[in-house]
Amino acid sequence: MADVLQRLSTVTLSVKHLSRLPPLTDLVPSSLPAPGRTVAASQVPSLFREPYILSGYRPVRQDWRCYVLSLFQRHNESLNVWTHLLAAPVLLLRWWANVGALGYTLDAASLPLSLFLLSSFTYLCLSVTAHLLQSHSERAHYFFFFLDYVGVAQYQYGCSLGHYFYTSEAAWRESVGLLFLPGAAFFGWLSCAGCCFAKSRYRRPYPPRRKICQLIPTSLAYLLDISPVAHRLLTASWADEPSLPFHALQVACFLLAALFFSCPIPERFFPGRCDFVGQGHQIFHLFLSLCTAFQLEALFRDYARRRDAVLEVFGERQLWWACVSFPILFVCCILTASFTMRHVGKKLQSRQEQGKSS
Repeated sequence: MADVLQRLSTVTLSVKHLSRLPPLTDLVPSSLPAPGRTVAASQVPSLFREPYILSGYRPVRQDWRCYVLSLFQRHNESLNVWTHLLAAPVLLLRWWANVGALGYTLDAASLPLSLFLLSSFTYLCLSVTAHLLQSHSERAHYFFFFLDYVGVAQYQYGCSLGHYFYTSEAAWRESVGLLFLPGAAFFGWLSCAGCCFAKSRYRRPYPPRRKICQLIPTSLAYLLDISPVAHRLLTASWADEPSLPFHALQVACFLLAALFFSCPIPERFFPGRCDFVGQGHQIFHLFLSLCTAFQLEALFRDYARRRDAVLEVFGERQLWWACVSFPILFVCCILTASFTMRHVGKKLQSRQEQGKSS
């Protein structure tokens, strides 16, 4: 008992010492600029304004380090950053846990699973970068969100690799055959191109056509990518397939994510009250992160059950060709984003010149 009281007194003294420490902002070197105060929507260009989000914006054209340090600032993009930033270490921890529990060897049969994890980290990192740094300027806004669309395309194709090689059934492959992966790569690129076009073509207030340009390609990509999972959920016995509950959860989370991405809810019904917490896009990020986590759990279980048959069913050559197409898609999406960015850059430069002449 005396030992417990002594430890409690030690903890109490430590807490008192911690309370005397200076605030975190005081620990930042004076040579680094501190993040500025947030401003109202009327104080930033229309490009940066989100519907029904009335405050919490970071001023444009500050030093780049201000936006990096705003990671620890309260603004209307904070949760968009942290939901995906925290998802990355969670995926990594679950990866190591599954490696130990279910078994994993780095070989041709495991390449699609590894590329799925790589694609997940790609979209999470590019999303974090876009939401953290896009407020610097109009050029930065377009540049980082175009990269974000590249990450989305890679994630779509990473999902299709895992679903095709580990989840698909023979009956489904007989109907879809070798068209699945080329189609998944094409629709992945198309979703990137559609989002880049919609972002560059339309200005606020956005017309419905912009959302259509974004949703149709991404919806087609998802319907194709999820088709082997949907077939298995409808035909296989859930009692004999430990991965199916996780597949069902990833489908449910994605559909909820798509709902909150498509509709500005709940902020539409509470303008100004969801500026920092509760925006639809934040909820979209949360459900998409959960979707990715459930996908990883499902694919690891499918891999553990079918890894010995993957080479026999598909052949090593098809596995390598499918995985080589992953960086090819990345290059195509980067070129598409670069071409669109060049077009946007010309428009921004022309607008600046017109402003100076007037």
